[in-house]
Amino acid sequence: MEFDDVVRERRSIRGFQKKPVPKALIREILEIAMRAPTSLNTQPWNFYVVAGEVLDRIRAGNVERNMAGVPDSREFRMGPGYEGPHRERQIEIAKQLFAAMGIERENKEKRMDWVLRGFRQFDAPVSIVVTYDRSIHGSDIAPFDCGGVVNCLVNTAWNKGLGCVINSQGIMQSPVVRAEAGIPDDQVIQTCVAMGWPDDSFPANAVVSNRKSVDEAAVFVGFDD
Repeated sequence: MEFDDVVRERRSIRGFQKKPVPKALIREILEIAMRAPTSLNTQPWNFYVVAGEVLDRIRAGNVERNMAGVPDSREFRMGPGYEGPHRERQIEIAKQLFAAMGIERENKEKRMDWVLRGFRQFDAPVSIVVTYDRSIHGSDIAPFDCGGVVNCLVNTAWNKGLGCVINSQGIMQSPVVRAEAGIPDDQVIQTCVAMGWPDDSFPANAVVSNRKSVDEAAVFVGFDD
């Protein structure tokens, strides 16, 4: 695909085929993604690519602990709740997804099922847990660079026929993720990317989020026209 087409057409995928993703293909995607820009060439990122029974145990542990009321232990700062236009955009995409899935506002059972899907990383066959080196923890640069590599990762995957969703719900219980994926203490867990072959029959996969315009987002200074 042309680069512009990849960026314009990519969307978050939340329903996957029960079909394994070849390890060689994931390696190829990571190799390309790691060409992402990085501050001073520090390349702080690392990837724990999880599948099979290990991923199933992470799903189960994450669901069990969350449902038991164990406090969230995500390792990045969540900050205050969204307000104003940020909250409005958050609500807008939720409405789009719920409408596509036929989840009525008052249907608590369907809403809980959707939450549980998030805890299970949407049952994707692959989870890529993105970490950075704890030795540079405390600077905003390392998470910024990880965001850049994740952007390249999901676009590269899309170009090769795979779908992804960036899903921090799947790593809410970081002790489970660390134990099962073998992530050492010298790494900080930033996020995870659920990956697999898109299930075209899954209604939410057709949802395309609205984006604010360039006029809303950009200020041009010093131009003649």
